Amino acid sequence: MNSEERVLAALDFRKPDRIPIHDQFWTEFSDAWRAKKGLGQDVDIDDYYGMDIAKVTPDETPFSSCKAVLQDDGEYVITRDGWGAVHRTRRDAKFYDEIGVALPDKAGLDALQFESPLLEARFAPVAKVEALKRKRCVFIKTGGPYLRTSNLRGTTQWLYDLVEDEGFSRELAMRVTDQMTAVGLEAIRRYDLYHTGIWFFDDMAWNSGPMFSPGTFRRVFLPCYAKMAEAYRLAGVKHIMLHCDGNLESILDMLLDVGIMALNPVEPKAGMDVVKLRKRYGRRLAFIGGLCNAHILPIGTKEEIKAHVEHVLSVSREGGLVIGSHSIGPDVPLESYEYAHQLIRQYDLS
Repeated sequence: MNSEERVLAALDFRKPDRIPIHDQFWTEFSDAWRAKKGLGQDVDIDDYYGMDIAKVTPDETPFSSCKAVLQDDGEYVITRDGWGAVHRTRRDAKFYDEIGVALPDKAGLDALQFESPLLEARFAPVAKVEALKRKRCVFIKTGGPYLRTSNLRGTTQWLYDLVEDEGFSRELAMRVTDQMTAVGLEAIRRYDLYHTGIWFFDDMAWNSGPMFSPGTFRRVFLPCYAKMAEAYRLAGVKHIMLHCDGNLESILDMLLDVGIMALNPVEPKAGMDVVKLRKRYGRRLAFIGGLCNAHILPIGTKEEIKAHVEHVLSVSREGGLVIGSHSIGPDVPLESYEYAHQLIRQYDLS
């Protein structure tokens, strides 16, 4: 099997030739890997470790043409992004201060005008995606209604909105949902990825549960997810998947009911265990992830890594698993990652 055949077999609960793998590597890990292996920048770490999945992310922002550097004084850079948010970033820092948003006042909602979702500049050239499809199973990636909508209001204010004005929150989230869905459907059409699918990225939970109550999710965000999933189903898109960090158990049934078919990254540190979830959901839910990048891979012994990898792999014999972690950062020793990778590659599915 090639990567596409392998991944789709797993997602459809058919036995692949081997366990498909999906990991994302931090730059710091990749740099350390190159240094230890004596490899140049021309060597792709995804190729080296045989990653089976790639994601293509169109520009879904509502104001994509408005991105700009507003000020650069040598110490701080002030930029405006495609969501209309203004950020101030110190030159030697990775994080930024948010100093402005596109919708500071709820009264401005009616006048809010998004740019066309079909702008050519939003999409990578078809030839580039075709080249990627020859190496990996490619999915279209868009955001989800919780996290993307927060860009228009600011993280803290958006959480206040969800408590104080659910009607406004629902209307704004649906506007964002419509924009993202239109962009995603156009990307699916351009790259002919109906047979693979769409992957929503919406970090709406932390280790103990969602950032809001299940009731708030049902009233504000579930209609958005239902609308997105239905649009893709009607278009003939085969797989509808969700990335969300943290623990989603309190709202997972609702997500599955509207059409989510696979979940990533299934973080053990947040109590998300693939064996427990497989017993609960059976073939209703496939997994992309399952490995612990918080404790086991960074500091686990070889015995602990082996036991953990085999625990996750135990749900894979009839498909339903693409194994990996949330991401591989500089705290993961190369030797530990390669040992886990070796265990995965040697696992016998017969």
